[in-house]
Amino acid sequence: MKAIMMTAIGNPDVLELHDIDEPEISTATQVKVRLKAAGVNPVDTKIRHNGLLYDHPLPAVLGCDGAGEVIETGSLVSQFKPGDKVWFCHGGLGREQGNYAEYTVLDQRWVSLMPQTCSFVEAAALPLVLITAWGGLFDRGGLQAGQTVLIHAGAGGVGHVAIQLAKLKGARVIATVRSEQKAEFVKAMGADEVILYTQDGLADAVNELTGGKGADLVFDTVGAEVFKASIPATAHFGRLVTLLDPGELSLAEARIRNLLIGFELMLTPMLRDLPEARDKHVEILKQCAQWVDSGLLKTHISKQLPLAEAAKAHELIETGHSTGKIVLTV
Repeated sequence: MKAIMMTAIGNPDVLELHDIDEPEISTATQVKVRLKAAGVNPVDTKIRHNGLLYDHPLPAVLGCDGAGEVIETGSLVSQFKPGDKVWFCHGGLGREQGNYAEYTVLDQRWVSLMPQTCSFVEAAALPLVLITAWGGLFDRGGLQAGQTVLIHAGAGGVGHVAIQLAKLKGARVIATVRSEQKAEFVKAMGADEVILYTQDGLADAVNELTGGKGADLVFDTVGAEVFKASIPATAHFGRLVTLLDPGELSLAEARIRNLLIGFELMLTPMLRDLPEARDKHVEILKQCAQWVDSGLLKTHISKQLPLAEAAKAHELIETGHSTGKIVLTV
């Protein structure tokens, strides 16, 4: 089969199209999927740049997000049959094969039927960002109806679905963006208020919108600079959740505010082999599929590229200017 191989650690040009052996079912509970699309996420670019997350040799196939059609099932598979359209977040970290490929094999436990109203491209764009946003907002962030959440980089892959999930919960959403064009986009996604991000003016802008209180929950999808600027924008006794390493910083103000600080890394259940936590991921996808089919949740695809152009997809993500998601078609 055709697959994109990460042949070395480095720039996007280390991603090369190769012919490799097609994977085959090896246990009775596995399904074989003909992939139709693979989502591209920032974690893919970080692995390419920094190295695999397992101590395994290169080359490797990247890509955590996949959508496709079941073509074969193991003898004990009870949940799926050939022809089923499925989506999942599996592989791509350096151990199991990722989804920048024509076929993959995985256990039925980690697979879910994709939304009936979605194309394969739309479905492949969603699993990782939905699970990440859900974990940050609800599991770590404890967001409740009537509360105010500040979502950074609201036009990004995680941000634009986080806005929608927060609105489904009944929260008030303030989103930060870096351009007027992205401000219009996040308003269309459901944001109640939009702040054009500047580090120095963030707290003042949030406090103005919240009567001086600050946001009950801040969801940082950007990193250290934004995390630091978010502390005085978070309400006393509030929560500040980040997807990234906040680096070295003084937490004196966070302590005075009695903040709960949390981390959301949706890869943990895969990296640490925590099956019950991965079951929760599948449940999230099942619930979100219902919302997608009800018209309550959608994704924005900024670019779809053929599998052979994976390197270009990585280049686009690394500019940091893309809106929504980039997907490879297989």
